[in-house]
Amino acid sequence: MDLTTLTYIVVGLTFALYMGIAVWARAGTTGEFYSAGGGVHPVANGMATGADWMSAASFIGMAGLIAFKGYDASIFLMGWTGGYVLLALCLAPYLRKFGKFTVPDFIGDRYYSRTARIVAVVCLIVASLTYVIGQMKGIGVAFSRFLDVDYATGLYSGMAIVFFYAVLGGMKGVTYTQIAQYCVLIFAYTVPAVFISLNLTGNPIPQLGFMGDTADGTPLLIKLDQTLVDLGFAEYTAQKGGTFNMMMYTLSLMFGTAGLPHVIIRFFTVPKVSDARKSAGWALLFIAILYTTAPAVGSMARLNLTNTIQNPEFAVGDPQANLEYSERPDWFKNWETTGLLQFEDKNGDGRIQYYNDQNPEFAAKAESYGWEGNEMVKVDRDIMVLANPEIANLPNWVIALVAAGGLAAALSTAAGLLLAISSAISHDLLKSTFMPNITEKQELLAARVAMAGAIMVAGYLGLNPPGFAAQVVALAFGLAAASIFPALMMGIFSSKINNTGAVSGMLAGLVSTLVYIFVYKGWFFVAGTEMLPNTPDNWFLGVSPEAFGALGALINFVVAFVVTNMTAPVPKHIEEMVESIRVPKGASAAQDH
Repeated sequence: MDLTTLTYIVVGLTFALYMGIAVWARAGTTGEFYSAGGGVHPVANGMATGADWMSAASFIGMAGLIAFKGYDASIFLMGWTGGYVLLALCLAPYLRKFGKFTVPDFIGDRYYSRTARIVAVVCLIVASLTYVIGQMKGIGVAFSRFLDVDYATGLYSGMAIVFFYAVLGGMKGVTYTQIAQYCVLIFAYTVPAVFISLNLTGNPIPQLGFMGDTADGTPLLIKLDQTLVDLGFAEYTAQKGGTFNMMMYTLSLMFGTAGLPHVIIRFFTVPKVSDARKSAGWALLFIAILYTTAPAVGSMARLNLTNTIQNPEFAVGDPQANLEYSERPDWFKNWETTGLLQFEDKNGDGRIQYYNDQNPEFAAKAESYGWEGNEMVKVDRDIMVLANPEIANLPNWVIALVAAGGLAAALSTAAGLLLAISSAISHDLLKSTFMPNITEKQELLAARVAMAGAIMVAGYLGLNPPGFAAQVVALAFGLAAASIFPALMMGIFSSKINNTGAVSGMLAGLVSTLVYIFVYKGWFFVAGTEMLPNTPDNWFLGVSPEAFGALGALINFVVAFVVTNMTAPVPKHIEEMVESIRVPKGASAAQDH
């Protein structure tokens, strides 16, 4: 059976499964729409949380970044995994014990302020919309390749699928759909990794193959280092970025993870506080399966890509080493159709020169070979995981499975994010703030309308994403780190922070981070001035826009404490409420609320 037909069958069957679950588990009440009725088993919730957490950035983007950035991309592994541990230990059980549907619910009640609730909604929407752009990018990439359509058509197709099952099912439908999506995505990620590890190293365990030897006895990473250096690239295993920026980037990802509302609301779906802790542990186990495999997938994908274009059996500069464009393999042609892979024959020799033409020393050598620049003018990093099985000549059923897995990863997180945005608008803005007298039926309708609107906005922004999937997601994490995370931490662990301090801190963190991102990403600059170059020499303290969330969080904490000390103290009953949240044992009604 040809690849296109097989892909349609596999992807079609998974979509039919998702839609069938959505119809079966459709929400009939606001409790089911927001928190699945609070009756999800911890293991099931752990699996759903894993799918919610492992987005297109994890499935598609992270390995793509690891493939091209090597050691420096380890910040994503450390930041996202460490952040989840931070969330599981320091936030999830306490927020579940508080017993509210949403993050703005907690912030509004803890800081006894409607203004605090509204600011929290704004922070949530900004971070979640930025995050969902990355998911839409992943959806567009996957659909465009495996439906043989352009990127925009692929994106619209994905939007339609999300619209159906997320709007219909709410949290109840999304939860059970995400359980199915986790099974699909983890199987789709690990099976090709096993095949490719066997091909390159003879070891069926990718994590061990990553540290093992290739067929000629050379360690995989040393061979990859040498292959890239021969073409003018930096060593794969070398640190290329500044240490301080890497630390800030890692902290930004950690704090952002712990402040992401779409993951936090998953812990409101279990019956008891103890179940929240258990589901956090299960989710960490399920997440670890993919995260420990990602370095192997990224490194092996880069080696396969490079060796396909530059034959390692011939010396660099030997014309026989460079693939003839007319003889390019089918996978190359397929990705060219999407526009995410592009070749330009700069010297007219009909062969593909792939090298780092920004390296002055190697560029001089390349000129002596008759090369006139890197002819792989576009290799979108987000294609690496999806293209890897094709590059490695794996069976068609494996390639089709990866397509289904990539779509499952993007769709699952997109649904969770859109649900967080929807509940913030319908529950926190309308029901809890501006229209307290609306009925449950009206609130449910508002939630669905809000989600539909969010899908439209996210799709529009996904057509012009400001970077690769993982880069866009990193910006969202920075915004969550600078605004929501400090408010949650102070709200749980400090009974002294008042409403004015919390609001001031959230606004200071959000605005400072947004301005920094906008200035260096070129989306905003003062009239009459030149845009600041987005280079390490121009960054404040050498901190990149994606890493500024850690500094934004520090600004949030400092402003909150300073303003609190200058304004009225927290009411006594709020202090007592904060203290009761942290009590591990106590009245059963409070503990199992």
